Amino acid sequence: MKLPPQLENLRKELEATQKLYLKITPSFSNKLTIWESKFGGEPYFPKKLDYPKSPEGNPLILLAQINFSETLLLDNFPKEGILQFYIDSYHDLYGMNDEDLAEQKYFRVIYFEEIDLDEKNLITDFSFLPSIDDPDVILPFIGSFALKFEQKHEPITGGDYRLEKIIENFVSGSKEKLDYYDLLDDYFELYEGEEHKLGGYPFFTQDDPRMNFDETIEPYELLFQMISDDDADIIWGDMGVGNFFIQPSALRNLDFSQVIYSYDCS
Repeated sequence: MKLPPQLENLRKELEATQKLYLKITPSFSNKLTIWESKFGGEPYFPKKLDYPKSPEGNPLILLAQINFSETLLLDNFPKEGILQFYIDSYHDLYGMNDEDLAEQKYFRVIYFEEIDLDEKNLITDFSFLPSIDDPDVILPFIGSFALKFEQKHEPITGGDYRLEKIIENFVSGSKEKLDYYDLLDDYFELYEGEEHKLGGYPFFTQDDPRMNFDETIEPYELLFQMISDDDADIIWGDMGVGNFFIQPSALRNLDFSQVIYSYDCS
């Protein structure tokens, strides 16, 4: 693990934060089945269930779909089933409620543990969805993308709120004259975490919203992150990022009802 020289004394503590995650690489494709992992496109959705809508009745748009039978194994994550992330394409903040990040009114996280492979039981006509030609539609991208998954490790990233405490304690306990902000900046340059990913640690263009959470509750960890990506023409506002977080116990129980969703941009 590479570190700025002034943080060498923190090597053991920082190396202990390393996590396994899946890096996601999208590539444009309009030939995806409804079961496949994807960004955008048409979702897997049984006819017998109510399709997700906003309080105003607008059908939500698929942001991402992960079919775990296509991914590499990841600790604590499902080994099968389909996990989906939806957002309201008419919402100024891509479906995020900045007053209540867990309020799934303008976004939705849905998990299907068992997959129906009989197409006659699934929605296949999505003409009811908002048109990308509608000038009021706001989305991070247009079209659909096939996904490639790569298993990687990373230590805590420079934007994660917990790093600030680690470096703050280090600076206050050091006999040397160290600049807290310089150390944060140097570390961030090495480990910013700016990738599409499942698991691992997040990237932010602003502050980590979890820094203000009640310290007595179980911490929220990164579930899924989609960044702005020039190569794929994915842009969140002013080159921002969308993050979804979950408590580990809820993930183990396949309970996605209290996922928190954060969007920020420069």
